[in-house]
Amino acid sequence: MEKIIFNGEIVEKSEVNIDIEDRGYQFGDGIYEVIRVYNGHLFTKDEHIQRLYESAEKISIRIPFSKKDLMQRLEELVETNQLDTGIIYLQITRGTYTRQHGFPSEEIIPTYVAYTREMPIPQVSMDNGVKGLLVEDIRWLRCDIKSLNLLGNILAKQQAAEAGCYEAIQHRGEEITEGSSSNVFIVKDNCVITRPATNLILNGITRQVILKLCKENGIEYKEQIFTVNDLKQADEVFISSTTSEVMPIVQINELQINSGTPGKITKKLQNLFKREIEKLSE
Repeated sequence: MEKIIFNGEIVEKSEVNIDIEDRGYQFGDGIYEVIRVYNGHLFTKDEHIQRLYESAEKISIRIPFSKKDLMQRLEELVETNQLDTGIIYLQITRGTYTRQHGFPSEEIIPTYVAYTREMPIPQVSMDNGVKGLLVEDIRWLRCDIKSLNLLGNILAKQQAAEAGCYEAIQHRGEEITEGSSSNVFIVKDNCVITRPATNLILNGITRQVILKLCKENGIEYKEQIFTVNDLKQADEVFISSTTSEVMPIVQINELQINSGTPGKITKKLQNLFKREIEKLSE
């Protein structure tokens, strides 16, 4: 039987019931993280947990567990479910209370749930590249918070799916922001460019790893705003996320990027990222 974490304890999934007045269910009043697991090891776990606490602080949720206790339980869950390659999804809501828009009293305890799921590395897509679709960014102005309010992301992702594309590449006017569930990078004249981490994007953990790899390996990079036109004229385009890793975009709408093949800088970053994963088992 599959085990999950419910309010800090590892229990059978079938034993858990979430109240219909949980604020995550009724308002999307909560936060979440997705952590990659490779060979039974949690990748960039500290960074994900730190971001979870930062999101909680931004919306005034008090997490009733220490980072150490939370991490220990997640590692126990991976071991209990014998997960090799996949993800952990964890979610914390403001808790259960009679429906009202204002926050409940501080005595209300947040609801914490986490579960594991097998998920292979998308190697074929990473080798061949995928298609992207330009979509106007209609989301709210606090995209830096990894909250449960994802309707704008969902609508963008569905629009891309209906067009036969892997990801929606969002823009506010002429400025590229990010994907519906990823960060966006372009390469121009061997320089990697991605939007600065402001309130308009989520500062992805994989994004942070990529910038670190660029710095450590002499790859020029810039954090600066770029436009739809810059995207279309880029030598290479790729996206990054916990589950997509370093994913080449080889076509945007009807426009081919780099003749429809992954570029050399993208491939180099894929290899460097793979080495980072291999360090988990050393």
